[in-house]
Amino acid sequence: MSTITPSNPSSKRSIVFFHPDLGIGGAERLIIDAAVGLQEQGNKVTIFTSHCDPKHCFDEARDGTLDVRVRGNTLFPPTFLNRFHILLAILRQIHLVLAVSIWTNELNKLKPDVFLVDQLPACVPLLRWLYPGRQRTLFYCHFPDQLLADRQTSGVPGLAKKLYRFPFDWFEGWSMSASDKIVVNSTFTKSVASRVWPDLAESLGVIYPCVNVEEKEKEIDEGRLWEGQYRILLSINRFERKKNIGLAIRAYQNLSPDERRGTRLLLAGGYDQRVSENVHYHQELDELAQSLGLSTATAKTVPTALAIPSSIQVLFLLSVPGPFKNTLLQNAQLLLYTPSNEHFGIVPVEAMLHGLPVLASNTGGPLETIVEGKTGWLRDVDNVDEWAAIMKKVLHELSSAALQTLSRNGRQRVNEHFTRNKMADGLENEIDQMVRNKRSKFLERKDIVLALWLALAVLAALFATLIKAKFGRGDARATEFARVRRANAGSEENLVRLFPGAA
Repeated sequence: MSTITPSNPSSKRSIVFFHPDLGIGGAERLIIDAAVGLQEQGNKVTIFTSHCDPKHCFDEARDGTLDVRVRGNTLFPPTFLNRFHILLAILRQIHLVLAVSIWTNELNKLKPDVFLVDQLPACVPLLRWLYPGRQRTLFYCHFPDQLLADRQTSGVPGLAKKLYRFPFDWFEGWSMSASDKIVVNSTFTKSVASRVWPDLAESLGVIYPCVNVEEKEKEIDEGRLWEGQYRILLSINRFERKKNIGLAIRAYQNLSPDERRGTRLLLAGGYDQRVSENVHYHQELDELAQSLGLSTATAKTVPTALAIPSSIQVLFLLSVPGPFKNTLLQNAQLLLYTPSNEHFGIVPVEAMLHGLPVLASNTGGPLETIVEGKTGWLRDVDNVDEWAAIMKKVLHELSSAALQTLSRNGRQRVNEHFTRNKMADGLENEIDQMVRNKRSKFLERKDIVLALWLALAVLAALFATLIKAKFGRGDARATEFARVRRANAGSEENLVRLFPGAA
């Protein structure tokens, strides 16, 4: 692969993103915002991904705001029998890079200055070897993948899982070290990543995800949901067990019937029919709510949600579109953010942007985004009573003035720390430093070529030695045969006895 000449040596560059699956989630929202922010600063941005469903992605990925290209999705499925997720994810990413760099030659045409890879670092060494010139690679680490893998299985299956994961855990750190710069999404993630990869600890930077403040300012108040007859407790999360959404249901049930009167718990979030966990966990949550005596319903569209009967206490909203999510945030009284040790957590920041106070786990990213008592509250997820007490406080005890102060504090905090301009500026600064500095130390393409030549040379020497040894033994045998023949002239019987088959 020939070296690509960077398109622009100035501060405005051609930046190419590689993201595995551009669906709906926190990681995807971050990548979309990062791409839009860098594009708004004058950079040319292209996103390559193995999957992007126009019916299940953020608006910017389908409305032409960003140049999104789906490639490398024809050889490997996302899973096989709902297993081998990490292996197939790596193969799909490598296929993606090879497809755009060799088979279609798209990367050469884009003349990239910077590769920005996130979530999966498998392709980072490959990019470095394919393009060993001035291009630099920045890797955005959302969280160590090896810590996200389920390792709870015991016995022989558990041992098999550990053996299966071992090479991938090693490969994650090794491939990430090929990056010229690594940034993470929070100080919490940095502390975890530093323990997992001590050799990389000093090189880790922190760039917070963001929300679009400008878009919020342009929003039009669409009125009150359900004509304002409910005070809404809202949860927005993907339907995954690690999100601990059941906590919101149990805490809501802990309120007395009088305290629940005139309220509704809305459980909204990312839901993909292809993902079995999404399907099964939604069913489990529905069954949990009903077992606690709460009436439930599920809506997949906005009109269906608005037509839900007034008797429903717990409403599930699957794959909520962006505009309607904003409407929910505008109409809710409290956001319930239930995951523990969340790497960052963009939803609390979105809530504060809308002036909505947040009740979240007192672990992980929320410790960096929420200010106790000023923009929301941080509580132990194991103490359901404490969660119910905050719900009661917001629904029935706080004055309008106190709620307005919480709302104002939240908006101010977002504008100071979590805007798209701030994130884009952070990325620009990291990229500037990365481009100015020397490349990080890693196994380079020339080293691989040299190693291959040395290996071939060693193999050739071994082969020559074996050939020489073989023919050398033959020459020695022939010499001995001639000597014995002279000494035993005319005695063929002795020759046959001493050298069977040689006479």
